[in-house]
Amino acid sequence: MTQKEVLSQIDALLGRCRGLVSRSQYDDDSGLPKQEITSINTLMSDCVNRFAPSGSRYRASVLEILKDYGVDRGSSIRRLAGVLDALRISYESGYLATVSELVHAEMFADFIEMADYLLVEGYKDPAAVMIGSVLEEHLRQLAQKNGVDVNVGSRPKKADQLNADLAAQNVISKLDQKSITSWLDLRNKAAHGKYNEYSKDQVALHLQGIRDFIARNPA
Repeated sequence: MTQKEVLSQIDALLGRCRGLVSRSQYDDDSGLPKQEITSINTLMSDCVNRFAPSGSRYRASVLEILKDYGVDRGSSIRRLAGVLDALRISYESGYLATVSELVHAEMFADFIEMADYLLVEGYKDPAAVMIGSVLEEHLRQLAQKNGVDVNVGSRPKKADQLNADLAAQNVISKLDQKSITSWLDLRNKAAHGKYNEYSKDQVALHLQGIRDFIARNPA
C-alpha cells in the first residue's frame, strides 16, 4: 500500500475512535457499550499489527495494553489510540518508509553481489538473468512506493510497462527510462537463450548501471 492509503486508513479509524470517546461520561471510557469498546479496540490493534514493522515498539505496546487492560475494557481505548497515532506520525514523517527502503536495498545488494560473482567466474548468462530480475523487482517496488499501479486488472504489469509508467509520472527521468529499456532487452536475450547477442563486458556495464540506478532511486 502507498503511504497515502495507509494514512487514510489510520485517520478513518482514529476518527471513529474520537467519535466513540466523545460519548463517554468517564475519563476511562468505562460507560461505553462493551460491544463498541471491543470493536474499536480490536480494529485499532489489528491496524497497528498490519502496518507496524515486525518486532517494533508499536506492536509490543499493543500487546502490553491488551494484557494489562483487556480488549473489552474502556481503559484500553485511548491507550491504543495513542499507539496508533504514534504510528501515523512515523508514517507521515517518512521514517517507516526509510526502514523499508533499507531492507529492500540490502536485499537487492545481496543479489547484485551474487550476480557480480557469477560474472567474475565467467557465467555471464545467469548473471544477466539475475541482474535483470533485480531490476524488474526494483521497478515494482518503486512503483508501489510512488502510487503507480503495478497490476493491469488481476495481472501484474510487465517491466517495460512499469518503466514507461514511472517515466510518465516523473518518478524516473527519460534518460533512465531509455537505459532501463536497454537493460531489460539484455535480460530478455539472456532469458531466451540468445547468448551470442551480448558480451560479458555488456553484462558488466548492465550490472553497474542498475546498481547506480537503484542507489539513486531507493524503494
